[in-house]
Amino acid sequence: MNIFSEAHRRNPYAAYARLQRESPVLRDSATGLWMLFDHDSVKRALHEHETFSSRLSPPGNQTSQWLVFTDPPRHTQLRALVMKAFTPRVVANLEPRIRALAHELLDARIESGGLELVEDFSLPLPLRVIAELFGVPAEDRPRFQDWSDVIMAQGATLQGGEAQARVQAAFSRVTAEMNAYLQDLAEQRRSVPRDDLLTRLVEAEVDGERLSADALLGFFQLLLSAGHETTTNLINNAVLCLLEHPDALARLREAPALTASAIEEVLRYRAPVQFMFRVTRRDVTMHGQVIPAGSMVLPMMGAANRDPRRFQDADRFDITRNPNPHVAFGHGIHFCIGAPLSRLEGRVALGVLLERLKDFRLASDAPWEPRQAIHVLGPTRLPLLFTPSGRAIA
Repeated sequence: MNIFSEAHRRNPYAAYARLQRESPVLRDSATGLWMLFDHDSVKRALHEHETFSSRLSPPGNQTSQWLVFTDPPRHTQLRALVMKAFTPRVVANLEPRIRALAHELLDARIESGGLELVEDFSLPLPLRVIAELFGVPAEDRPRFQDWSDVIMAQGATLQGGEAQARVQAAFSRVTAEMNAYLQDLAEQRRSVPRDDLLTRLVEAEVDGERLSADALLGFFQLLLSAGHETTTNLINNAVLCLLEHPDALARLREAPALTASAIEEVLRYRAPVQFMFRVTRRDVTMHGQVIPAGSMVLPMMGAANRDPRRFQDADRFDITRNPNPHVAFGHGIHFCIGAPLSRLEGRVALGVLLERLKDFRLASDAPWEPRQAIHVLGPTRLPLLFTPSGRAIA
């Protein structure tokens, strides 16, 4: 089994089900990676940060400043500072603007009766939201897409060699560009504060500490890459799920109040992020196997969310599922800090799509191409045909 093959990444769930039965803890002989497939093991690896460390990035590498690659006490300090600025109220107040942006993107394509969902809608929407969060001028938005593509390319392979060296060189280049750009923008906010996330981040203080320039850049890179990629795939996967389950689509059109519940089921059924990375600090026994200290471990969240021991009819797509204890956004101290924003964007985007597009369907029967990063699930392109619907007066 090659979990990184295109066929597997398009639909990994039959393999997940077999492995949950036969080998819920598996060492891949080709890569040396340990993979965890059942819900309890995945949740344990995500929760027990003292055993399963997130410190995967070498000291001195810019990604070592990313929240997801830190352990306590540094993680605790960084998360407290970021949460001081990135509050639930800040996210909730974005809803009208997210809806307006979603309508604007569809306005450009609605009369044609067709759109490329990724390029025309699901990719630019979260990027525009992030740009507006940071108060970035409209003319600078294209740079965000370029930067995001380079950052996500780091997750396109686990192998070394020349290709990986080129990816790392490109990341170093854009890191320098992003740092210069962000520090200039931050200095502007220190001189003339504005009502945006960047102002709150540069002003945030906990116990006398503020975000360093490296930490600020790290959060910016994380939000621009992981935050954008997760939401793009959430929107794409929601459309795929509904197309594959027309009864659910019909019910959702009749009962839009189920949209939030439907988004949760998409997160479970087709998790945008399929696995995370951890490294063991000590020998640990799981399902009778000893994972040695220093081993790279992949908690397979996509598999855990289909574990029949945790979810009734786990392979059934049910937009009314309750409870729905999925781990699509992780678990424990590293629970995704951007989860409320991604959920909001997914809910608003899906609602607008259902409102504006009648009878949408795939424009091609060809298998879709998986996105670049190997740890995510979703299509690179998704052409749709539809019957235009009217624009609601907001």
